[in-house]
Amino acid sequence: MNLPYFIASRFGHGEKSSRFTSLVKKIAVVSISLGLAVMIVSVAIVTGFQQEIREKAIGFGSHIQITHFDYNISFEPRPISKDQPFYPDLKEVSGIRHIQIFATKAGLIRTDEDIHGVVLKGIGKDFDWSFFDRMIVDGGPIELEENEISNDIIISQTVSDLLGLEVGDDVLIYFIQEPPRMRRLSVAGIYETGLAELDERFVIGDIRHIQRLNDWEEDQVAGFEVLIDDYSELDRLGELVYDEIGYRLISKTIAQLYPQIFDWLELLDMNVYVIIILMLLVAGINMITTLLISVLEKTNLIGILKALGGSNSFIRRVFLYNAGFMIARGLLIGNVIAIAFCLIQYYTGIITLPQESYYVSKVPINLDLVYILLLNVGTFLVCMFMLIIPSYIVTRISPVKAITFR
Repeated sequence: MNLPYFIASRFGHGEKSSRFTSLVKKIAVVSISLGLAVMIVSVAIVTGFQQEIREKAIGFGSHIQITHFDYNISFEPRPISKDQPFYPDLKEVSGIRHIQIFATKAGLIRTDEDIHGVVLKGIGKDFDWSFFDRMIVDGGPIELEENEISNDIIISQTVSDLLGLEVGDDVLIYFIQEPPRMRRLSVAGIYETGLAELDERFVIGDIRHIQRLNDWEEDQVAGFEVLIDDYSELDRLGELVYDEIGYRLISKTIAQLYPQIFDWLELLDMNVYVIIILMLLVAGINMITTLLISVLEKTNLIGILKALGGSNSFIRRVFLYNAGFMIARGLLIGNVIAIAFCLIQYYTGIITLPQESYYVSKVPINLDLVYILLLNVGTFLVCMFMLIIPSYIVTRISPVKAITFR
């Protein structure tokens, strides 16, 4: 039998603690439960926010883009052939989910009252619609036929509001080149992501319009977009793609294409670290206070155990076990509070946000079992570690004085 564990488990049974001691213990449990709840909710919200923004950026630009080596931000790239030697090999790489062609061209949408600059992103029949299927708020995706160029386009809700366009309306897009050219296209769908930088810019249409405008051949495109299964593998697969495509082409990850967005998302991690450190300090200090008060309250017991031959290490373990029980109780309550809150928010979206400021319309939640387990284990270990040194106070208690202590 683990005797220290047994004695610690009997604390509080058949005896009454003072009101002050009872209150301090309750405060310690509450501080741990609220601290853990705040940590879990903070991590769930921040990782959920990061995931939402990443998915929106990736929906426009994929995880990895392959273009001509001299591709620049003018959206007027040099063409490359879509019959590339690396193409079949990359499709077989584990972790790469899909590869699709694309092209871009800058233009101006003109209505009777307004003019707005946009980038026409041309797509082919191989385009993955999984992202835009969730983002389209009116109308539907473009249907691309094999032998007929589609005049349908998808615009953003931002462009729709700026220019007063609705599904079914025809628009004129002017392309500044020599000679200038124009296309009359029809709005087939309206999407909304909340990322103003992208919503104000991109219009989705048939890639064959861009091929004709640029006098390209049918097998010429601006580049390839590579979609992967796991974002955590982005750097590794980005390097693999870069090594495979040859020196005439260049590949960039989505983090390299939009560094301002992804650097900002990484800065959010610092907020989580600060919250976790503060919560752990509060919980640990409360547990230290509780341990010291428990030692004071159980001074007679300490004297008796020492008189019966109990070592300082033995008695310290008794109090550490007792502290562990309180920490575990606080962790259980904290998990229930945090998970309940996260599930309510995830399924109801009861807490909303102004999308123009936060890029999402409701507080996002990402409940990850790994994070929850790490926070629970980390909180328990940190609190127990902080109690080791204060527990040495039992070594300074004399058995004779402790037995007669009142």
